Amino acid sequence: MRKNVILITGTPCVGKTTVAKVIADRLNAEYVNLTELALNHNLIVGKDENRDTWIVDENRMRTRIRRIIEDSVKINVVVDGHYAVRVVPKHLVTRIIVLRRNPVELRRLMEERGYRGNKLWENLASEILDVCLGEVLNTHGAGKVCEVDATGKSAEEVAAEVMEVLSTRGKCRVGLVDWLGELESKGILEEYLRI
Repeated sequence: MRKNVILITGTPCVGKTTVAKVIADRLNAEYVNLTELALNHNLIVGKDENRDTWIVDENRMRTRIRRIIEDSVKINVVVDGHYAVRVVPKHLVTRIIVLRRNPVELRRLMEERGYRGNKLWENLASEILDVCLGEVLNTHGAGKVCEVDATGKSAEEVAAEVMEVLSTRGKCRVGLVDWLGELESKGILEEYLRI
């Protein structure tokens, strides 16, 4: 049986986990959180102290996630993680949702969650410079990729947009936002892009 494997990705704090759980529930899907999977199945090879983040063994993660997808009794599988595109085998992926969030709102959310210093500025730069979107497009091309702007929306509203995208191929869009241009036009780019 061919599975529908949906990746929910994006910069930290854009709402991936909350939205992915809602989508998984609505689709009666197998839900996989890559961070939890790495921690619960000893797929960590170390810690990056400067970034205060775990380093995942991507090869072992790729093997584990492939097995989870293939062994799932459910037809839909939702994978949640900013590095999902690197560890979910390309041939298994059906659709990739890249969540985006305006850097002004994203900075506030990151600071509320304790992001400081390089961790804050690197992740903001990632969102401003479309790093997650670029990685997805370089790996999969535009055909499977949909961008959804989560700015100012509840998880339920974002999930409703994602469900609409999943049910209607024509509504899938890339190039939805231009944070670099927006921040530059407001004269606040240097305040947000510090890397």
